[in-house]
Amino acid sequence: MSQSSRQLSAGDGDKGDAGKNPAPARLTRSPGIALALIVSCEFMLQLDTTIMNVALPTVQDDLGFSRTGLSWVINAFLLAFGGLLLLGGRAGDILGHRKVFIAGTVLFTLASALGGLAPTAETLVVARALQGIGAALAAPTGIALLATNFEEGKARNRAFAIYSTVAGSGLALGLVLGGVLTTGLSWRWVLFINIPFGALVVALAPRFINETGRNPGRFDIAGALTSTVSMTALVYGFIRVSEHSWGDPVALVSFAVGVVLMAVFIAVEKRADQPVMPLRLFTRRTRAGAYVNLLLIAATLTSMWFFLVQFLQGVLDYGPLVTGLAFLPMAAAVFASSQFVPRILPRFGTKPVAISGVALVGVATVWLTRLSVDSEYLTDVLGPLVLFGLGAGPALVSHNLIVMSEAAPEESGAASGVLQAMLTVGGSLGLALLVTAHGRAMRSAQENLPTGMGEADGERFALAEGINGAFQLGSVFAVIGLVVAVCVVRARRPAPAGG
Repeated sequence: MSQSSRQLSAGDGDKGDAGKNPAPARLTRSPGIALALIVSCEFMLQLDTTIMNVALPTVQDDLGFSRTGLSWVINAFLLAFGGLLLLGGRAGDILGHRKVFIAGTVLFTLASALGGLAPTAETLVVARALQGIGAALAAPTGIALLATNFEEGKARNRAFAIYSTVAGSGLALGLVLGGVLTTGLSWRWVLFINIPFGALVVALAPRFINETGRNPGRFDIAGALTSTVSMTALVYGFIRVSEHSWGDPVALVSFAVGVVLMAVFIAVEKRADQPVMPLRLFTRRTRAGAYVNLLLIAATLTSMWFFLVQFLQGVLDYGPLVTGLAFLPMAAAVFASSQFVPRILPRFGTKPVAISGVALVGVATVWLTRLSVDSEYLTDVLGPLVLFGLGAGPALVSHNLIVMSEAAPEESGAASGVLQAMLTVGGSLGLALLVTAHGRAMRSAQENLPTGMGEADGERFALAEGINGAFQLGSVFAVIGLVVAVCVVRARRPAPAGG
């Protein structure tokens, strides 16, 4: 392995986290198949993030959800997923990442079958919560398996690039498949489609993915309990804010509980011999900066999905299927970026790639602040979607590599659990903040409608102005992320190949 690869995978700059970053103990003998299984699971999880959104109106009619209750089809998944991520990552460190990865996939697959067969609204919500628990076990251990089954340098860089590409493609294709399946078959197939992916992973993972081994240790029960409840309370608070307002009493209580228990959690982790989240994960400047940027990237991308779907359907009058197809250029751009990211990482290092990716996402977000009731897809939406696709891949791959390459093998599950938690909380936080900005801008537009504008045109005008206001705040997230990438993340310039 070249020195440039060693330097790139060693964290690009900072020194000292337990001093070193040893190579994985057991590299997989079938890297192609192992990677295919890990990314198939991630594709299934990401597909499920967006595919259900398109089916919600049909689900409401079929199972008799109230408008408020319908949101729990999404929120039950988010709460369980966000609340249990740290525990899932730590479980992999102690019990073995492959074992926990398979267990999570089994639970997610069975829960998908239960949801697809759900006879009542309550059953579907329970199934979605079980899916969230399964995802909280599978997602962080899947990332850890990438770090431990692939050699540092070119092989690991490419694995992370493909992983991020599949994740982005799953988000985009979820919208398309949701429209196709709901229209052509039934909303239940939105859940049934997970079953073949899950069955394939469960059947083949024991054969082709190497286990990382059980690290001596015990579960930090107090840390696991306080982290789970605090994360759940914070995520629930953001969900309440997105549905109501920042002054909602339930949201305020939820935030208070989350903050207090997070403080208790930190105190517990300082004293724990084997913490569920080692606080030293945040002591290194580069990795801490990467965690912050993952939160900001998730906030920007999640909000982009949410508001662009509203713009396409509410302002441009697109149907569900056409809306999904409108996101295909972004999926194509993500795929294209995956082809060059593994090639430029060894040459330039993670910091320049991270800066470039975050900058492209920032330009795309600023571009979307130009949206208005007179905007068109080809001139005002297509360009930002392509830039998002070209920027999201490099941004996510580089920050994921920074986090995981600096974690010792026995901490890879905890590091990936925090990584996934940043993405989940970042998405919830970003959406809550931008929904508030959207509401204020929309109310202002309703109070200042152009003279002579009819009711239908007035609604479209106000919606467009509200979405514009949301993207104005979203552009602030992107700018902060660029500052962090430039000023906080450190990186060595890789030595010439063979050096």
